[in-house]
Amino acid sequence: MKELPDAVDRHILDHRVIHALKAIMDACGCTLHEAIDIFGVRYEELRRDRPDDFQVSREEYGRNVYT
Repeated sequence: MKELPDAVDRHILDHRVIHALKAIMDACGCTLHEAIDIFGVRYEELRRDRPDDFQVSREEYGRNVYT
């Protein structure tokens, strides 16, 4: 996977899903569907490596986000 800009991690950690997806699409030149897949991988990496940096719990994170 192409290295993502730091803004992607900040958006993911701050629960700004749409902003993260847009930043991924801009950085990678990919479709929304591809960005969702990339987001999922990076989200899991961050949950594993930086769990205390998240603003909301895993259960709350996906609430009201429909793809």
